[in-house]
Amino acid sequence: MGTVAKALSLLDHFTQQRPEIGLSDLARLSGLNKATAYRLLTELQAAGFVEQAAAGRAYRLGPEVLRLAALREAAVPILSASRPVLEHVSRVTGETAHLSLVRGARLTALTHVYSPQHATRVMMDDAEILPFHATGSGLAVLAFAAEEFVETVLAGPLAAFTEATQTDPAQLRAALGPVRRSGIAEAVGGFERDVHSHAAPVFDATGAPLGALAVAAPVARMTPQARALIRAELARAARDLTRSLGGTCPPGFPREDAA
Repeated sequence: MGTVAKALSLLDHFTQQRPEIGLSDLARLSGLNKATAYRLLTELQAAGFVEQAAAGRAYRLGPEVLRLAALREAAVPILSASRPVLEHVSRVTGETAHLSLVRGARLTALTHVYSPQHATRVMMDDAEILPFHATGSGLAVLAFAAEEFVETVLAGPLAAFTEATQTDPAQLRAALGPVRRSGIAEAVGGFERDVHSHAAPVFDATGAPLGALAVAAPVARMTPQARALIRAELARAARDLTRSLGGTCPPGFPREDAA
């Protein structure tokens, strides 16, 4: 990993639950020594990507992140285009709907919508890093990604988040076959216990997956009727979002009624 990549990777550790991080914690989270972390943070601070909180020495995201995010949204309005889609899916299914985007070799949760239908719901954290091998969203992307990308992901360390996490590359490759045939990925308890997720890929103009649209529900509520409804809604919604973003489904992608 080059110097620029190392510096930018520090930004991945900021979340809604952890908006400010001290130098020692950033060094620990990143696996870098303290001196290296400090040097990279100093460069990021000079460029406006991080700043030090007024109340202490902790770092938080800087104004340059907001500027770039605004430019990205103006050029490709993913947030504004996805919001009504997510609201519809959440309302119809009664569960948490969320959108994730591929960013380099990572899958990042971008935005989500909660349904008011149930008091118990699957909670999300925008900007959370989602593992490709342990989530419905990740499997939906891998099923339609370039083979080189799949091999890179499966060759890396595959963490076991729960006792249900599949970490065998051969088994994961085999699991991608049904996803390619139906267009919908499914994961049960692989990332969080008692969470049953379904996801459908969203494609860019070249037919490559740029992310995934997903519904996450407690395992206890995943009846056959709920499963059928979620799969049908995701198949339609992911196609609608792909079209609204100027994308196109790749050749051979299953029909909407195949889910």
